Amino acid sequence: MSLVIIRKTAPVAAWLDALACACPDLDVHVWPETGPIEDVEFVLTWAADRGVIARFPNLKGIFSLGAGVDHILSDPTVPTNLPVVRMIDPSLTRNMVQYVVLAALRHHRRWEEMLTNQRARRWQRPDVGPARIGILGMGELGQACARQFLSLGYAVSGWSRRGRPVEGVEVFAGDDGLFACLAQSDILVSLLPQTAATENLLDRSTLGQLPQGAYLINAGRGEHLVEADFLALLDAGHLAGAALDVFWQEPLPPEHPFWTHPAITVTPHAASWTVPATAAAQVAQAIEALRNGKPPRGLVDRTTGY
Repeated sequence: MSLVIIRKTAPVAAWLDALACACPDLDVHVWPETGPIEDVEFVLTWAADRGVIARFPNLKGIFSLGAGVDHILSDPTVPTNLPVVRMIDPSLTRNMVQYVVLAALRHHRRWEEMLTNQRARRWQRPDVGPARIGILGMGELGQACARQFLSLGYAVSGWSRRGRPVEGVEVFAGDDGLFACLAQSDILVSLLPQTAATENLLDRSTLGQLPQGAYLINAGRGEHLVEADFLALLDAGHLAGAALDVFWQEPLPPEHPFWTHPAITVTPHAASWTVPATAAAQVAQAIEALRNGKPPRGLVDRTTGY
């Protein structure tokens, strides 16, 4: 039996090496080469073309190469009975924490202001007050970021649909909880999954609940943000700025106003990435669980989309 990696553009050599170590008895193919199609039990994929996954008649599971699974769930040809497993990789989590904390500290400690002062040879200490962190999406990545902010002495609140408690974090849930969380977030971090419920969530009505001068870090999905509403609030002075890593259209078109806005930092969907050397172990564990009829870690609830 075998696994097929479906990754249209990125290199796969590191995955082949990692899976050979983690799953030495597993035959691994790289799409479009599949070996006997009836032998394929699993696919490891990112953004497979519509209809490709459905071609395998004996699949036991679908593994996402990243934390998001919307690229799988949005394909109507994928059988709904197949388990979908999101990636939980310690390297992916660490990379996301680094990005989010870097973006928050750069804003809170007024790094750009100090660089401007350096260029002007101006010895002036910036006025830095306390800042409250709000995190939308309290899954694996959100909780890891929350723990790091807590260790740095920040007050942290979080919001999720289910509102599961997290030690040291004031957690909110539901629509009323969303507004309450936003109202006390001087720096807002969005790490939500892409679902029908989260698309366009960050619009004028929600972003307007943030305190005057709040800062946005979006490393979740570009589809969360209503760009026109965000720019209007930014230009009106309600928001101080943003670090944006994800966008409705990627690559971000050269004519897009985000590129040249002085209060926006654009990064090319580089907040985090899966490292095969550390992620292959989760794939191996998930394969073993599914073959034994047990739910693997990272199993997606199709009703919620994550």
